[in-house]
Amino acid sequence: MKSHLFLWSITAALAGFLFGFDTVVISGAEQAIQSLWGLSPAAHGIVMASALYGTVLGSLLGGWPTDRFGRRATLLWIGILYFVSAVWSGLATDAVSMIVARFIGGLGVGISTVAAPLYIAEIAPPEKRGRLAGMFQFNIVFGILVAFMSNALLAGVGEQSWRWMLGVEAIPALVYSAMCFGIPESPRWLIARRGDRAAGVSVLRRIRPEAGESEIEALAESIVAASAETKAAGGFWSGRLRVPIVLAFLIAFFNQLSGINAILYFAPRIFELTGLGASAALLQSVGIGVTNLIFTLVGLWLIDHLGRRTLLYLGSFGYIVSLGLVAWAFFTGHYAIVPVCIFAFIAAHAVGQGAVIWVFISEIFPNRDRAEGQALGSFTHWFFAAALTTMFPKLVTAFAPGYIFLFFCVMMFLQLVRVKLMMPETKGVPLEQIQRQLGVPGAVA
Repeated sequence: MKSHLFLWSITAALAGFLFGFDTVVISGAEQAIQSLWGLSPAAHGIVMASALYGTVLGSLLGGWPTDRFGRRATLLWIGILYFVSAVWSGLATDAVSMIVARFIGGLGVGISTVAAPLYIAEIAPPEKRGRLAGMFQFNIVFGILVAFMSNALLAGVGEQSWRWMLGVEAIPALVYSAMCFGIPESPRWLIARRGDRAAGVSVLRRIRPEAGESEIEALAESIVAASAETKAAGGFWSGRLRVPIVLAFLIAFFNQLSGINAILYFAPRIFELTGLGASAALLQSVGIGVTNLIFTLVGLWLIDHLGRRTLLYLGSFGYIVSLGLVAWAFFTGHYAIVPVCIFAFIAAHAVGQGAVIWVFISEIFPNRDRAEGQALGSFTHWFFAAALTTMFPKLVTAFAPGYIFLFFCVMMFLQLVRVKLMMPETKGVPLEQIQRQLGVPGAVA
């Protein structure tokens, strides 16, 4: 793999590192914040989910700047949003200011889930697209691990330790923003959206220096043809994209109905329900981050070998077994197995849904519709993430934990059925041909 292509992909994927860090860092501060400001369970749920509300809006609107201003400019502004959010969160004086600060960070998360996987998919060769686009997910879990470790290290610095936990994100946000100045624009955006074929061909030459001039021109022509035919076939909601729309919605919906975000956000609290002390619960949370990172690497190694569909099969079976055992443990009082089962759940997620979701959504829409399609999948993902995170503090007080994990287990059985009946395989297929595979009208041959 060419070093510059890897560097460009890593730069875009670092938006995922900030996404993971920002999403989970609040878990180390949430109980201190609730106690400091005397928040009720309902108010606490709103503070905890405020970043997710921003994420919902950012994912809904993220397709517009990604198409209007380009992938590169959008990635740069994501870093600025993360920086502002980190500084503001660390200096927050009340619940309202915390909600605003976390909301701004959530905007960055939402937009990053549109722009970053899309950008990587558009610069990656078909045979390496799974691994390169999957680096976004790797960086998400790496950010989660670093956030858990950072929280554990900063927990003992004093009564204001939670401020340092939240504010330290400003450092990687600045580094990422600076790196964005070194990446080129997506050739597919330059050709299909800006209409600048010469600039797009120039980037394609840098991506594939080993390719002959005729091969580069043929690829550019296929991008132009696919764009023209897609534009002539109708708008995003005209019905021609009903298959990729349904696929994007369902993979994002079931990703959240596994309970992954609720478990990541409230990991210390879940472990404390099993009788662990607060400090031990924080250390167990670090174990979640390590498990997530290791098995995400496994997923990235397998995604271009076994394919997207096979990984979702593996993940679904892992979900069902691990969540079912956690539910049984809480019903019967066998709490000792809960940490191990939670780690198994994280491993199943990392190899399956975690490795596949952002890659798959970035692949299944035509070039001209990719930003809108990515926004749809991202919005669905974060809408249900926000709803579950908001409800979770109430759910764990209103219901026995076993019922909550049993619900997640049943949802994962339904996901297994969905994968069996509906999931196509996109491994190694050029982006301009996937729309034909899915039966999208106007697809190129």
